Amino acid sequence: MTAPKPNPIIDVWNTPFWDACKDGRLVLQRCASTGQCWYPPAPVSPYDPYGDWHWVECSGKAEIVSWTVFHHKYFEGFASEIPYNVTLVRLEEGALLLTNIVDGNDRLVPGGKVEVVFDDRGEFTVPVFKLAEAGR
Repeated sequence: MTAPKPNPIIDVWNTPFWDACKDGRLVLQRCASTGQCWYPPAPVSPYDPYGDWHWVECSGKAEIVSWTVFHHKYFEGFASEIPYNVTLVRLEEGALLLTNIVDGNDRLVPGGKVEVVFDDRGEFTVPVFKLAEAGR
């Protein structure tokens, strides 16, 4: 039997994010006064604590900022995926997101273009990324 992967902790602020993931959509909060998006979800904008914010659907397109490759088993649920990457991507909407790139570690490059895909893990659907097709 394969061990489960860790589940996110759901709260009132991130529920819309995880609900959208189940529907195959990536959503972020956007500051109404600055237009900037952020992650993780929060009760106030990090750009204007007095401003309004709303949820927006994202393009799902991003670029690789940085990554590391794990060669040791820190979580039993990831044992079969070793070595696996943990990658920081910048979405077109500006927010940074820690994720995994599913295409393999040897093809990761700074500035590499990626696009969101969703990994259905039963109770949760997690946004991960794949390398974008050439010319996107």
